[in-house]
Amino acid sequence: MSDPALSPAATGGWRGLVPVHAGRAFQHRNYRLFFAGQLLSLMGTWMQTVAQSWLIYQLTGSAVLLGAVNFANQAPVLLLSPLGGTMADRYDRRHLIMATQATLMTLAFILAALTLSGVVQVWHILALATLQGIVNSFDMPARQSFVVEMVGKKDLPNAIALNSTMFNAARMVGPAVGGLLVALTSEGWCFLINGLSFLAVLTGLYFMSVPQRPAPPAEDGKGGIGQGLAFAARTEPYRSLLLLVATLSLAGMPFTVLLPVFATQLNAGPDGYGLLMGAVGLGALAGAIRLAINRDAGKLDLLPGLAAGGMGIGLALLGLAPSFWLSEAALLVIGFCLITVTATCNTLLQSHVPDRLRGRLMACYMMCFAGLAPFGALAAGAAAHHIGAAWTVTIGGGICFVGGALFQLRRRRLFGGIRSGD
Repeated sequence: MSDPALSPAATGGWRGLVPVHAGRAFQHRNYRLFFAGQLLSLMGTWMQTVAQSWLIYQLTGSAVLLGAVNFANQAPVLLLSPLGGTMADRYDRRHLIMATQATLMTLAFILAALTLSGVVQVWHILALATLQGIVNSFDMPARQSFVVEMVGKKDLPNAIALNSTMFNAARMVGPAVGGLLVALTSEGWCFLINGLSFLAVLTGLYFMSVPQRPAPPAEDGKGGIGQGLAFAARTEPYRSLLLLVATLSLAGMPFTVLLPVFATQLNAGPDGYGLLMGAVGLGALAGAIRLAINRDAGKLDLLPGLAAGGMGIGLALLGLAPSFWLSEAALLVIGFCLITVTATCNTLLQSHVPDRLRGRLMACYMMCFAGLAPFGALAAGAAAHHIGAAWTVTIGGGICFVGGALFQLRRRRLFGGIRSGD
């Protein structure tokens, strides 16, 4: 369903500032509602992420526990995403997302109440992070596979790029505001604002009008869950894309868990920590906008390997940076390259998958992207305890560089097949 008010003629090419094709997914009313609600909600989520990490580090002073909280939050995604993807393929995705978002809102309010009342303990944070991870196991595949229902396959690449823009605009603003709010008040207010922010996405989902999907073919429970995994495993281009995402998740993304350590070592405080997180978001926002204005979807397979190598270089620069502002510059590079890898891999996967398996393939993607990240975070926390955060991040950067180079060497052979069909 498109809106003629947002046609190229009506918008005047976004008044010449941005090519009109960069926002073509906004022609769809449902996507506009989704985008606005998610943008506000994600800002709240990033505020909570900053405040929660800072709270843990102030309570314990332990890099290991920073990794442990991240592990508790994301490990359930690895275990339960196949079930979540199966549900996303079988049931109404909009209703499923509304249920998961309402549950996440409740968890945020509970954490806010514990923190503002002064009774919060580490085990509370770990338990709530685990529950949040369980809910996200069902929320993430549903949200990823719901995009095509809002915009159709033609505008899917643009919608994925805009989702990345939204995510990283929130990652740029949310941490900076969260760090400032922690410095001025307390972590509990960030948790409360995050809880309230879910009202925006719930309102948007409520007012959508989504055509009913055809009923999926009857499958037994085990076969339904395993089909997505089997499809990804036997299709070499998909397998290679997922392996690249998994490499970055394990070796590259744990740098976010160690940023409180870098901020403390640089005497930056909670507001400085928020600026470090915001630099990642700013770089990623630039990368997402670059993808949104891209016209040639046929050359997307050029980008994942190159960007993975670039991320590896950025991580090495972060580990070696002697000052706050050089760290900021390295994080800009990391953010740009990270979103380029994840968004292009997501687009390449969704552009060719059969719709009946879309939720389950997105579950595989989330397992590699979010489900493996806690294992990397846990390992990074332990490594930082023994060899320091700087060396941990630098070694992770080297692994990302090698992974990107290997992917790039195999790219031509891989993507001849994916273009010619499955």
